[in-house]
Amino acid sequence: MVMSPPSLFARSPFSEEEDAGCQAAMAGRPRDGAAPVAQTRGARGFTLIELLVAISVMALIAILSWRGLDGMVRAQESTRQRADEMLVLQAALGQWGTDLDALMPVANTTPLDWDGQVLRLTRRSSAVPDEGALVVAWTRRNNNQGVGQWLRWQSPPVRTRADWRQAWEQAAQWARTPGDAERRYEVTLLPLDNWQIFYYRGGAWSNPQSSTGTPTGDSTSAIPDGIRLQITLPPGQALTGQLTRDWVNPVLGGGRS
Repeated sequence: MVMSPPSLFARSPFSEEEDAGCQAAMAGRPRDGAAPVAQTRGARGFTLIELLVAISVMALIAILSWRGLDGMVRAQESTRQRADEMLVLQAALGQWGTDLDALMPVANTTPLDWDGQVLRLTRRSSAVPDEGALVVAWTRRNNNQGVGQWLRWQSPPVRTRADWRQAWEQAAQWARTPGDAERRYEVTLLPLDNWQIFYYRGGAWSNPQSSTGTPTGDSTSAIPDGIRLQITLPPGQALTGQLTRDWVNPVLGGGRS
């Protein structure tokens, strides 16, 4: 029996699915349902130099950001400190004016005295009801660190001349050699390098210890027409240098300084 040669159009021995796969492979595309063939040129990663450059840029940005935040914090702290120092200065000068406005002449007493170191005065009490007169003293003294401080001292209320005399002498002792008993009534106000006081008497400013223009008579006439306060604030404060504040005797119609 003679067999005829296979026809060119004979059916392939592979199944239709296998045949489709072969044709797809020959065409360079994946067959249906099969994973795509990996591209020969995949995604390229960063080189070591590129990573170093990126890290350096990020480090520079971090340093600049930190410096900016640090500058903002320092500026806020400086502003807050300046505001606090201004409030302290305003409170101290306000208390100074209040003490002078409340000067209380008492018969056979000294309402105001400046000896070059301490200013002592007798003033009315602001308590209601009135508890009596008060002896107040202002001075400058160095603390344990050698920094000059502006201090204020106030006695308990006094009702008799004997109590007043004792408080007056205690104020002078407090300014020079204070003990624990005197320190209980003192208040530290602010740092101070130096201070001076001048009286306005006889139409001119003069040294309170000078006899020029000094009136004679009762205790009321012992209060000058005006008092000039000159304080020198140390460096590093909200305000530095010399500051002048004038007070006018309310009896003359000047009111507050």
